[in-house]
Amino acid sequence: MYTQLEQRGMPKPPVNVATLAKMKAEKEPIACITAYDASYAVLVDAAGADLVLVGDSLGMVIQGHDTTVPVTVDDIVYHTRAVARGLRRAFLVADMPFMSYTNPAQALDNSVRLMQEGGAMMIKLEGGEGQLEIVEHLARHDIPVCAHLGLKPQSVHKIGGFKVQGRDEHKAKEMIVTAERLQNAGADIVLLECVPNELGEDISRALEVPVIGIGAGPATDGQILVLYDILDITQGRTPRFVRNFQQDHHSPLAAIEAYVAAVKDQSYPAPEHCFS
Repeated sequence: MYTQLEQRGMPKPPVNVATLAKMKAEKEPIACITAYDASYAVLVDAAGADLVLVGDSLGMVIQGHDTTVPVTVDDIVYHTRAVARGLRRAFLVADMPFMSYTNPAQALDNSVRLMQEGGAMMIKLEGGEGQLEIVEHLARHDIPVCAHLGLKPQSVHKIGGFKVQGRDEHKAKEMIVTAERLQNAGADIVLLECVPNELGEDISRALEVPVIGIGAGPATDGQILVLYDILDITQGRTPRFVRNFQQDHHSPLAAIEAYVAAVKDQSYPAPEHCFS
């Protein structure tokens, strides 16, 4: 009945927002994985991942769409609820799908669903200057928020494809300012996707909150990869930042453990996984 009291006796207590902030302060890399079901969640938790994201990438990985746009709030609730059943230690974050946070009231309603029905501990939204009011509104209601900058897959039709962001000096400076404003608005984490190494380092240094990278270089406070990419399940061309951890290991658990270890010892990402 008193699960939280039982968990206090675990060798490694459950991760929370304060844990992640402490890891950044102590320069301990944060190992994050995107997962979508209970069975894999058990393995991810056993491997020592600090944070698990139920990403709207499930639209492409699980549902077979070309983009994340078709994913609904119901989809994210369903998969978050499944993943939550498999976790004991890792911190659970759920994506806000396309057009599910067009105004503060809608964002709050859908965040509540993801937390109450799905079991999420934090919500993630693809953020920019336009989301400052929404982040402030959610933070005011004590909802932990992860803001997502750089390549934003929900905007793929607007930006013309999956492209590295922030290579232009003006755009890079603009992204740093936006990241700081999102932090000041109440974001507890910033996720950076597909930006040059130097920009990933600059934003990580500028912020007090943890910065998690995917294709953002080795200097961010943590790394995240899609589980199916780690296990080499994804077919066809994969992004440059992907590394196949399954090829040298006999089981999915061993591959996930290798990924977590590589993040912790900072051997991943290597130069071949980065952008300049």
